[in-house]
Amino acid sequence: MINVLIAEDHTIVRNGIKMLLQTDDDINIIGEATSGAEVIDLMRSPVAVDLLLTDIQMQEMDGITLISKAKEINPQTVVIILSMHNDVNYIDQAFAQGASGYLLKECNTDELLFAVKQVVAGKKYICMELSSKLLSLCAQRPSGNSRHNLNVDFSERELEVLKLIGEGMTNDEMSDKLFLSKRTIEGHRQSLLNKTASRNTATLIRFAVINGFIN
Repeated sequence: MINVLIAEDHTIVRNGIKMLLQTDDDINIIGEATSGAEVIDLMRSPVAVDLLLTDIQMQEMDGITLISKAKEINPQTVVIILSMHNDVNYIDQAFAQGASGYLLKECNTDELLFAVKQVVAGKKYICMELSSKLLSLCAQRPSGNSRHNLNVDFSERELEVLKLIGEGMTNDEMSDKLFLSKRTIEGHRQSLLNKTASRNTATLIRFAVINGFIN
């Protein structure tokens, strides 16, 4: 059974999400919250939250900030952002903070349930519409830009970090895998952003895909 906590401040939307999730017998709604503060209180209840499904815009605490706060209470809780925002900056921030999934509110029931099962199984998930958008960004290859004529000098460690970023790993996950401190990982990430003149992780991944550093 998957214990789910829903964080959404619009009652009609929250009830709709609840009804969709309850069509699956493996999902148990253990709580509903209208603010970040309520989520934190419910996270401290005796019943462990397996999955937090949260909007971005909420009272008292936004959904992006809530991700790391929830994981401080229970690192095993996985988080899916369910939002109306399709901006890559929100996606970047959500995954950087430790989210496992990002869905738009117009996704259908099948995709919502599939995403829940995927992230609980330890995988990452971005809804189909956003995946298509990110792939389109990667496909917009500037003319004459290829890896062999780049004047970018990456260290071996930076290349390792770059590949792990491409796999969707958070700073904490990379820290554990590479046996480095979180601060060191953050330093490598910032160095990669600076060297590639990337505004965020999404544009960094686009750069890496276009130039053949990751597949």
